[in-house]
Amino acid sequence: MNQAVPQQAAIVLVCNGPGELATWVRPLAQRLHRELPLRPLQAEAAIGLQLVLVPCPNATGSEDRVARQMGLFERVVPAARFWWLLLRPRRHGPWPRRGVVVFLGGDQFWTVLLSARLGYRHITYAEWVARWPRWNDRIAAMGPAAANRLGARWRQRCTVVGDLMADLSESARTDRPLPGGEWVALMPGSKRAKLQVGVPFLLDTADRLAALHPGCRFLLPVAPTTSVAELLAHGSQANPIAAHYAAGEPRLVDDPLGPQLQTAAGTRILLIEQQPAHGVLSQCRLALTTVGANTAELGALGVPMIVLVPTQHLHVMQAWDGGLGILARLPILRWLLGAALTAWRMRHHGFLAWPNISAGRAVVPERVGAISPAEIAAEAAEWLEHPDRLVGMRDDLRSLRGEPGAVAALAAMVRDLLPPAGAGAV
Repeated sequence: MNQAVPQQAAIVLVCNGPGELATWVRPLAQRLHRELPLRPLQAEAAIGLQLVLVPCPNATGSEDRVARQMGLFERVVPAARFWWLLLRPRRHGPWPRRGVVVFLGGDQFWTVLLSARLGYRHITYAEWVARWPRWNDRIAAMGPAAANRLGARWRQRCTVVGDLMADLSESARTDRPLPGGEWVALMPGSKRAKLQVGVPFLLDTADRLAALHPGCRFLLPVAPTTSVAELLAHGSQANPIAAHYAAGEPRLVDDPLGPQLQTAAGTRILLIEQQPAHGVLSQCRLALTTVGANTAELGALGVPMIVLVPTQHLHVMQAWDGGLGILARLPILRWLLGAALTAWRMRHHGFLAWPNISAGRAVVPERVGAISPAEIAAEAAEWLEHPDRLVGMRDDLRSLRGEPGAVAALAAMVRDLLPPAGAGAV
């Protein structure tokens, strides 16, 4: 880097939810620490790396705790304090007069407000569209689609950097090879409303799949916004939905591989508490997952998946985010949610999984409606018994992923916008 080291500057990453925090914020923060002397990892550095969380209905409320545990940020401002930050920034400590705000999830307008309030320069990572190009110093577009939606006068500010998710395949190299067997990842989600349904549903599915395909083994990445105790609770009688499924109450058992959940039928599920879990996930033959950012993560890793949206527990789905939650709350349609979703998807060619949304076609199967563990176990066994089909799905996912390098390109844009010098505080 031929640029002089800035004095008393800040890099502020802005994020909203757990998916973006794990797959966009963490890789960029790690890259910036490798390329620049930054606090807190280098206490004497002139530049501090900050994280501001913004209000979002899709957040879990524990993102600030997870971010602090990463140890990458000098300061983490929780979403609940965002408005106070805009009103009185110095209540959160001194802010350098110069810096860069980087949008990495949420409502893009929040970073417009924050950069204006702090007097910092502003970069938006535009996955599909840059909504406020007039107030962006630079726009980092995921692809040509986002870049081409800009007016001619703003295109000179835009650089196509690629998909930040594409770099996950680089970070998936692991020194923890899984033992033999056909590993299946169970991903029930990270929010309470999804876990209530997903945990008992997937435990029952695992029992049935183990009986149909005895060679398979199971793992479950514990999301940083949840805990093993919470997973156990959702599989127990404390969760009334668990009574609808046959797995029984799971218990925690020790194993040389690590802690495992064991169902009443004896099926064991390895719990992966290390974050990120990309290395072990990339070794799985198949994943059974709910909708959300995890479908983008699995797609970036090239892991074949079946995406599950069981609609039979409507009182819980009313707490889901996005269009599913809205439909579940409608007084007329909620009792016909499965049929409504199916009709909507057929008419509008709508998809719920990120690989399918990105491709505009069904790359991975989505199972929506009053689905049962028996149905899903049978379908999963069918996929596992035809490895050539799994290879085809994996190849399709890899073709969508794009080339690695987006994180490095975005980090370079951040460096370019850093001021050569500065002093004082807001």
